[in-house]
Amino acid sequence: MTTSATEHQEAIETVRRLIKGIDTAMLTTVTSEGLVSRPMKTQEVEFDGDLWFLTMKDTSKFDELKNHPDVNVAYAGKSYVSIRGKAELVNDRAKIKELWNAAYEKLLDTTSDDPNLVLIKIQAETAEYWETGNLIKVVKRLFAKVTGQKSDTELNRIVDL
Repeated sequence: MTTSATEHQEAIETVRRLIKGIDTAMLTTVTSEGLVSRPMKTQEVEFDGDLWFLTMKDTSKFDELKNHPDVNVAYAGKSYVSIRGKAELVNDRAKIKELWNAAYEKLLDTTSDDPNLVLIKIQAETAEYWETGNLIKVVKRLFAKVTGQKSDTELNRIVDL
């Protein structure tokens, strides 16, 4: 399926709107034993197709991402959003300082100058989302299910980013 520039931008704007204001995301990585998910602090930057997180080089997730860059990031709030993509470990001191805030100092027990800090940049490939705030959609879907009629209302959508 080919996505036009307009559809691509609309998909990014939809995901941006749905994840805006959600403070914590669940990052799922691949380990030798299987999948592992952990909470990550969401950056206060507008989603443009990339997600950014901070971590330390001496963590298991750093090694997991070096070996298996395929990840999933899940958000739960006013809606549910699942983003699949590729992670890249980025050592960019200027970008770290740009994203740094007092919460990280407490959370990571360090400063923005710590050489052990590294960025996780996730280039989003697809997103699946469920807009739970739309009661009309939910009612239409439930009515269709009960009556056996086909519904043209989707509770979730998948978009290519």
